[in-house]
Amino acid sequence: MVADAPRSARIRARLAERGLALPTVAAPVAAYVPAIASGNQVHTSGQLPFVDGALPLTGKVGAEVTPEQAAELAATCCLNALAAIEALVGDLDGMVRIVKLTGYVASDPSFTAQPTVINGASELLGEIFGDAGSHARAAVGVAVLPLDAPVELDLLVELEGPAVPVG
Repeated sequence: MVADAPRSARIRARLAERGLALPTVAAPVAAYVPAIASGNQVHTSGQLPFVDGALPLTGKVGAEVTPEQAAELAATCCLNALAAIEALVGDLDGMVRIVKLTGYVASDPSFTAQPTVINGASELLGEIFGDAGSHARAAVGVAVLPLDAPVELDLLVELEGPAVPVG
């Protein structure tokens, strides 16, 4: 990376084309770090759909939160996860692929469309990374998530070389 080049220039440009930007990394709500490097992989902690430090919606999907709203929140979680990765390694342009996405949906007992909700994140990754955004995935319905968030997700990504934390 050229010293004066903006971080993650290629990925940030793809986000900007969609009217999106990486947010500031959300502060952990408990005893963990937002992301950790191991070899040429980065694992994120579960990311909630924080926007400017707050949850825009709370409650169960299929009750207080519509599936469409939840899919948008899943995309927000995804942006938060990418921000955590960039903060750790300094540049998303060195990502080879998204390996795995695990999504959790706080679900009303009658709600069974968790995969559709997590598509909000999966489709965003495909738009940003193309074929490298294709990933293995789990979409799990749960009774409740931290802070009554409707959605949470974590990512596992592969980098071109060993993950070297910045800072």
